[in-house]
Order: sequence, then C-alpha cells, then structure tokens
Amino acid sequence: MKVIVDTCVWSLALRKKRKTSSEIRITGALADLVGELRVCIIGPIRQEILSGIREHDQFELVRKRLRPFADIVLECSDFELAAEYFNRCRARGVQGSNTDFLICAVADRRRLAVFTLDKDFDRFHEILGTRLFNPA
Repeated sequence: MKVIVDTCVWSLALRKKRKTSSEIRITGALADLVGELRVCIIGPIRQEILSGIREHDQFELVRKRLRPFADIVLECSDFELAAEYFNRCRARGVQGSNTDFLICAVADRRRLAVFTLDKDFDRFHEILGTRLFNPA
C-alpha cells in the first residue's frame, strides 16, 4: 500500500539536528518507504514543507530532495470530501486544518495510508476510518 507522508514526518527527516532513537525509527521507516517506492505527496504538503525556510540555499536543497516525489493530482471531489470530513468531525467536537482533512480525503479516495506524527489523525481515524501507517 502506498502512503501519504505528512509534513511533520518530512520535517523530522529533513532536519539536520541529532535525532532520538524514536526519531531515528521514524526516519528509517520513511527511508524504507522511499526505497520501496511507496511514498506519496500532495501539493499542500510540499508547500508546508517549503514554507518558512529562510535560507535560499536550504530552500533549494529541500526542493531538490522533494522533486522525485510527484504530487497526486487533486480533483474537485477531493476538496468536497475534505469539506464533508471537516463538517463530520466538527459535529463530533473534533477540529483540524483544511490540509489535514484534504490529506484524509485524498488517502481515503485512493486507498492510501497516512504516515503522520500528528495525534489529531488518531481522532480523524476514529470518526472517518482513515488508514494510518504504523512504522512499528
């Protein structure tokens, strides 16, 4: 199964700082997915990753590292389903960002899992049934 990798996982993997054993496990799982050609990305995730990089050279390096991963083409129905998911979750008292619900919608329509560190997705999974990738 292919996996949409969320911004937080990419950010962790692309950071230069020393990693904890838990972070090493997560970045290792991402490396395995990359090696197995199972990684998917959507434009809004790419934008989130690149936004806020202050140094031009660092921006170009990250952009270059992400280039091999083609964006999933988003359709009108993805945005409509994301809005439906937003409304369903909100009715149950669960909040999330538009990008988070778009990730859920794209994953669900295309039968993909989501690799994230964001605990909000656990709540989305309970309500929406979105598949989550477990790196364990």
